[in-house]
Parts: sequence; structure tokens; C-alpha cells
Amino acid sequence: MSAVVKPQSETRRNPQPSPAALNAAAASFAALTDRLDYLGPEDIDLVRRAYRFADEAHLGQLRNSGEPYITHPIAVAAQCAEWKLDAQALMAALLHDAIEDCGVTKAELIERFGAPVAELVDGLTKLDKLRFNTREENQAESFRKMLLAMARDVRVILVKLADRTHNMRTLDDAPREKWARISRETLEIYAPIAHRLGLNQTYRELQDLSFRHLRPWRYAVLAKAVAKARGRRRDLIQKVQQEVENAFAAAEMSVRIAGREKTLYSIYRKMVEKHLSFAQVTDIYGFRLIVPTVISCYTGLGILHQMYKPLPGKFKDHIAIAKLNGYQSLHTTLVGPAGVNIEFQLRTEAMHVVAESGVAAHWLYKAADPATVATSDRLGAKWLQSLLDIQDETRDAAEFWDHVKVDLFPDAVYVFTPKSQIMALPRGATVVDFAYAIHSNIGDHTSAARINGDQVPLRTELKNGDVVEIITAPVSTPNPAWLGFVRTGRARSKIRHYLKTLAHAESEGLGEKLLAQALRAEGLGKLPEDDADNQQIWEKLLRFTGNRTRSELLTDIGLGKRIASIVAKRLMALLAERGAKPDALMLSRERFAASDAVSQGAVTLDGSENSSVRFALCCRPIPGDPIVGYLGHGEGLVVHTEECGVGQRLRYKDSERFFAVEWADDPVRTFEAGVVITVRNDKGVLARVAAALAEAEADITHVEMADETPQDSTDLRFVIAVRDRTHLEAVLRAVRRTSSVLAAARMIPVP
Repeated sequence: MSAVVKPQSETRRNPQPSPAALNAAAASFAALTDRLDYLGPEDIDLVRRAYRFADEAHLGQLRNSGEPYITHPIAVAAQCAEWKLDAQALMAALLHDAIEDCGVTKAELIERFGAPVAELVDGLTKLDKLRFNTREENQAESFRKMLLAMARDVRVILVKLADRTHNMRTLDDAPREKWARISRETLEIYAPIAHRLGLNQTYRELQDLSFRHLRPWRYAVLAKAVAKARGRRRDLIQKVQQEVENAFAAAEMSVRIAGREKTLYSIYRKMVEKHLSFAQVTDIYGFRLIVPTVISCYTGLGILHQMYKPLPGKFKDHIAIAKLNGYQSLHTTLVGPAGVNIEFQLRTEAMHVVAESGVAAHWLYKAADPATVATSDRLGAKWLQSLLDIQDETRDAAEFWDHVKVDLFPDAVYVFTPKSQIMALPRGATVVDFAYAIHSNIGDHTSAARINGDQVPLRTELKNGDVVEIITAPVSTPNPAWLGFVRTGRARSKIRHYLKTLAHAESEGLGEKLLAQALRAEGLGKLPEDDADNQQIWEKLLRFTGNRTRSELLTDIGLGKRIASIVAKRLMALLAERGAKPDALMLSRERFAASDAVSQGAVTLDGSENSSVRFALCCRPIPGDPIVGYLGHGEGLVVHTEECGVGQRLRYKDSERFFAVEWADDPVRTFEAGVVITVRNDKGVLARVAAALAEAEADITHVEMADETPQDSTDLRFVIAVRDRTHLEAVLRAVRRTSSVLAAARMIPVP
């Protein structure tokens, strides 16, 4: 994905603009003021002041076309005036490049035009002044800044979309090598945002402009084909329109009929996705019927279905169940004259305004139609709030963008709660997405689910009309595997936040254990308390390690970012300055117990350690095995068996990172072990071996067979869950007694 940049912000300086250029700029602003009749005199004066400031700031700058740069902010403000945005938004549109391109500061804008305008302009300004490692990192941070500003004030994105629309309209003047990058960015980021906020007119225009510059030849061929088809079908379209007008007149219903032509990009996408030729795309033309009331929509539908036969499965009621971006209409496809399929859309005037202008309808009909305003206010509110929720869960810009882009394409499924409340979720959403959409606590404690009364796996994708019931349990927690199938940004961010918090807490606990044991090797029985008496010692230690808090230091030790023995020696030195002395008996005992490779007291493991301790897959240690712990860089404690070849090589290279670990007397769970079973290739042998394992109380978690031509014997490799080494030996004895089994042994890693 390309970086978020302003295509036309590369300007040329010309110290003395020509009089003709200055006159053109003045004429552009005069045309803008003619559109501001909806504002009061004071507001128009504020807009004029912003224009004068912007004109002076951009003085000498030219666009690639040779026009004065100020014509671009004027054009952006003119688009905002089309949406009837308020004076503050128009001022921000005129000033939107002032900070980025002219060296104007935010403080100066606050002083001249007030904080609200300055905040809008700042939300539109890229983070060029900061240094990033990659262009993608710059993009992610700039995009996050803009989206969060938009979540607080939706006018930010309206001005940005007006800016991007004008840049795309004038992209022909930009160098040809920039067309693809800018068009792809528009298609992937700005067009989906426009759609998500219900700005369908802008959405369609951005898609077509991007398509024209991204695939110029295909665009030209399709445009020519559509123009020819339009000429051939003109008589048919006129005939259908006349018949519909006559039918509605006979029913004494007022109706406004408008022809609707599919955009070139949507035709192209349909051809690509469904592998169709242009001749096979039958719904290029359609009609939009605007009627007075909601009841009239359904009455009009009946009239149309009496005139022409409906195509089965092609009726959609988006009035009863609105789309995620607030769009409402009835859609039906009918078989018209000459067997041509024609799509009809029926909606009220208020629905039409929201369908075309989305959130901008708030300003367009602020005074005239309060109902339309209420609808438009609801459109993006839920999504915008979700942006703030996701920001609360993650501070990483790339991760934030990863969550957000999932929700930019709202192809929805509609499902029901057991209480018949309808919920819209993105297509492909699962039971877990549904649980998090209800509430994060429900999602965090989901243990099972029923769809239409039947119990289903949590990864089950939802379908239209499903009735979903979530079953929760206090002991259930989010599973890292959920990240592999959840669809919504909200669910993904909540799961990641929970897992990060859990890993942090567990790593802190492990770090405390490791530091306490390292201190015992220095002759100190326990960690100094985190209280007023020891505050100075902890502050000096944190300055030495570079950590901000005690918790952060312990977490770093638990993750392997700090070596406990080094921190313990420094802490002991600080305590010695205060008069503390090592316990001679403990010191001699610890030194006597220490081996050459493992120099600290043992960490006790019972299987409850979750993400802070991992059991190496190369050797799969189980209780009863002699084990050692390796504190990897940023990955917590990794446990190997003593004879593991991987562990031995690590110990040779990095011995100071090894710690003695030991099994608890009563582990709280089972552990995985690998076994290889050699069998004769008899009928049903796999079933008999699996039954023997189950009878010996070993759970099979993975099975693998040798990928080779059939022979008299073959190896079956299992990963089984057992309690300890004694249990594993009992399992292997039971398997060896099974008919057709030639040998059974534990898989031992090669040194």
C-alpha cells in the first residue's frame, strides 16, 4: 500500500505570478462566494479572511498545471460548500495546506482563526516533520492521525475527501509515473472511507477517476463500449420509463424517475470477479424511483412487479434492514421488454439524500429535514466510535491500520440475537465477532455458541438470518487462535489487547521470580520491598537499567531483555552501599549447588505459566524429564530437556541466559510428547492404535503418516498429551501390546 500523501502538494515557486494567473484565482474565489448564500454575513467574512491568509501564504506557489496554488484550496472549499459545510470547515479547506507547505504553525492559526479551525487543519496535516524508518510507517502514523481526528470531528474527513477528489480530477497534470501510486492509494483508502460514511457520489467518482489513471487503456475501451450500448438501448430505456410513468399515474402516485448507469469501475470489477465479457453484464442500466413516503416504496414495488416479472432472488429490502453505512432503498431486478434485465431502486427523498451524501447530509438538510439529520448522524457514529476504541487497545500505528482496514468494506450479513435484535456484521464474520459486537466482556468470556438452536464451533461463519446465542463462562478467556479467523477490527483489537496484558502480567511475575533467585546467588534472601524505605535504591537501579518503573524492569527480565544476574549484582551493590551484607550460609549453599552452565536457583514449573513460559517443540519436555530453561531475547523462558541438541547448542553460545528449572510435585495440566509407532500395513491398524492410546488416557493432538509408497510396515508419528514420564511409559506399553504394532518409542531429538 502506498504512503498517504497529497498528490499535488509538490509545488513550484514563482516569485511574480502573472496578472492573468492572479485574476484566475480571484475569479475562483468569487465563484466560491456565490455558493455561500446559506451562510450569514459574519461567517462569509470569516471565510474571506481565511482566503486572504491562504492566498498570502501560498503566494508564488504554482500547481503542476501552471495555475496559482491557491486555486486548489478554493476548489476544495467549493466542494465543501456543495455539502453546505459550516464556516469553520470552509476555513479549514482554504487553509488545509498552510501548515504542511507554507511553514505556518498551529499556534498562529489558533491565534488568527481559533482553536476549532486550527484542530481541523492539524488533523489534515501529514507527519512529515517526524522521522520514520520506512515509508509504510510514515503512512500508517499519518493515516492514524487523520482517522483519529476524523473520529473526534467528522468534518476532517469531509475536507480530506474534497481535497482528494480535486487532486484526482486534476491528476492529468501530475507526472505520469505518480498516477499508479496515487490512484491505488485512492482506491484502497479514500474511496472505501467515502463508502463507509455513505458518501456514495464521492465514492463512485473516486473509483472511476482512480480506474481511469490506473488502467487508462481498459478505461477507454470500456467507456467506448458503454457509449455504444447507451446508443443501442436508448429506445428501450425511454420505453420502460414511459411505461413506468403511465403505471404510477394510473395508480395516482407521484414519482420522480431518474435513469441510473453503472460506473465504469463497477462494470470492470464485475467482469473481473465473475469472469464475464462486457456483453454478459446485463445490469448496466437501471432506474431510481423517488416517492413521497416509505409506504409508497412498497406500493411502488407492487406496481412494478405487476408490470414486469421479477427475477427470483434479486429482491433486497434495505429499508427494513439498512446497510452499515445507513443506505436505505428497495432493490428489485425485473425482466423488461425484449428480455433485458433492469434493476429498479425505490426510496424516499430523505433516503436519497442520505444515500448520495451520507454524513454530509447533516449539513445539507440541517434546517430543512430534522429526520434526515438524525439518520445521517447515526451513519458513521458507530464506526467512528470504534476507531477510538481500537486506538485505546493499540498504540502501534501499523496494527491500528491493520484493524481499521478490515472494517472499511462493509459487505454485510444480518443476524439476530435470541431476543430478535438485528445486528449487522461484515461478510465472513464469525461467532466470536458477534460476541465482541455485543460487548467486550461477552467476547472475552465466550466458551460456546448456538446458531439456530444447534451448537457450533466458534470459528463458524455467520449467514443472513442466523439466530446466534453466545454461551459464556467465567473461566473462559480469549484464545490466540481466535486471531486466525475473526473478521472485525473490534474483535481483533480486543483479543490482542487481552493477550498483551496477560503476557505482560505473566512476564512480570516470571521476572520477579528470576530476579529473586539471582539475588539468592548473591546471598540475599528476598527482593527489597517496593516501599518508601527502598524507593531510592529502586530509582538508582532503574537509572542503571534504563527502565521507567519497577514493573517494566521485571517484565523485561521475564521477557529476556535484561539478564537477571547482572541486575542482581547491581542491586546487591546498591544495598551494600546502605550497609546490607550477604548471608554467608546462603551464599555458600547457592555456590555449591551451582553448576558450570546454570548458575542460579531453580524456577518451579507446574504448567500454569501460559505465555511467559514455553515448552520447546524440538524436544517436548514432560514432567519427569531433566530440564533447563533458556531466557530468549524478548520471548520469555523456553524449556528444553537436558539432552536436547538445540538446547545444548544454545547453552554453548549463550550460557549466561540459562536457568535451572524443575517440575512441581503436582503439575496442573497434561503436556505434549512425540511418539513414533511402527506398524504393519494391515487394514484398520490406525483405528486400533488410536483406540489403544485413548484407552491409556492419552489425548491425540496431532498424527502424521510417512509420505511414501505402500510397504509392509510404516511409521505413524503422534503428538499425545500425557501427565508425566510414568504415564508416557504406560501408554507405550499398552500400544506395544496392540496387534500389528512392531515398535513404539518416544521421539528423541538428535543432539
